[in-house]
Amino acid sequence: MTRPVRPHAVRGLVDADREVTLLLDIIAATSSGPGLEPMAAAVARMITAATASDVCFVHVLDDTDRSLTLAGATPPFDEQVGRIRIPLGSGVSGWVAAHREPVVIVADKEADPRYLPIAALRGSDFTSMASVPMETEPGGLVGVLNVHTISRRDFTERDLELLLVIGRLIAGALHQARLHRQQSARERAHENFAEQVIAAQESERRRLAGDIHDGISQRLVGLTYRLDAAARAVDAADHTSAAVQLEKARDLVDLTLAEARSAISGLRPPVLDDLGLAGGLASLAASIPEVDLSLDLDDRRLPEHIEVALYRISQESIQNVVKHSRALVASVRFAVRDGVATLEVADNGVGFETGFATDFATRTTATDGGGYGMLSMAERAELVGGTLTVRSRPGDGTTVTVTVPIDQ
Repeated sequence: MTRPVRPHAVRGLVDADREVTLLLDIIAATSSGPGLEPMAAAVARMITAATASDVCFVHVLDDTDRSLTLAGATPPFDEQVGRIRIPLGSGVSGWVAAHREPVVIVADKEADPRYLPIAALRGSDFTSMASVPMETEPGGLVGVLNVHTISRRDFTERDLELLLVIGRLIAGALHQARLHRQQSARERAHENFAEQVIAAQESERRRLAGDIHDGISQRLVGLTYRLDAAARAVDAADHTSAAVQLEKARDLVDLTLAEARSAISGLRPPVLDDLGLAGGLASLAASIPEVDLSLDLDDRRLPEHIEVALYRISQESIQNVVKHSRALVASVRFAVRDGVATLEVADNGVGFETGFATDFATRTTATDGGGYGMLSMAERAELVGGTLTVRSRPGDGTTVTVTVPIDQ
């Protein structure tokens, strides 16, 4: 059962005295702590109470910078916080965010081409609305602030100026809260990744120990037997038997070397030693017949640890292209310019809704499009001082970009 919203019968937003009180209250609220949603909710309640508007919505730019998320609202719409997402350019709020200009609709919202009804927000219950961007100098656009009234209201220039001032006041605090949330998410991601790395390292140690015990050590035991047999044959002047045993010993040496190389390649791809990163990426691309891969590769050599990180990120990215993207065409680009190495893997596949920070190091959960693989790539990039970003949307392919500063 939906709760009704009672209309206010005030024509102007607020008088001068209440304006000062409202601004002081908002300053106090934005100084109370870093929580984004509690802050937005408190501000929304203050605005409706002080301005005699009926509903206030605070939409905050999400971490993809491509859509707004409802972060605060007055009852009964507070239940929709976190559930409503509006792409930039869509609806009145999306238009305001994209153009960074206020919009006032006094009546007949449906006639405005920018208006897009959202059923959960019951737009048809309200007659007039004002929507203003929330901007701050260090962070640019932070979000959009909307007020709605059930009765018709002619918003004045002074009303709009007040809303813009409120928007600027809370924008800085919301921006800081957003940064705090991202930092907290990054710290949690680091903690989770550290646990996963330790588990992976232990698994790798067990694998190497098993490979050495079951393969290499057994070959070496067999080699010892063959060499002992050859020595006995030499002592007995049986040169034919000695030659046979030495030939078998040589075969065991070849097998042992092959198994040792196989075990070592799990730690550092030998192709990097032979061909460098550009050659390694070309070799990797040649092993993927499922997708038409185009290459644009700088043959410059990088420090060993950076080459390994970029090669492993490329491996994971290309595997994602093959497994998930359903792409027909992809590209791998590697360049070093102005002291920065850039690796880019792009495809024309189905894409996915990122729904997280474009910087995947801030991710804390998994999705079909990302998950541990994306987080692993981001952490590999961070371990060598770089960053990984992902651009993707449904039906528009995916681009993974890694940038790493290189010491000159």
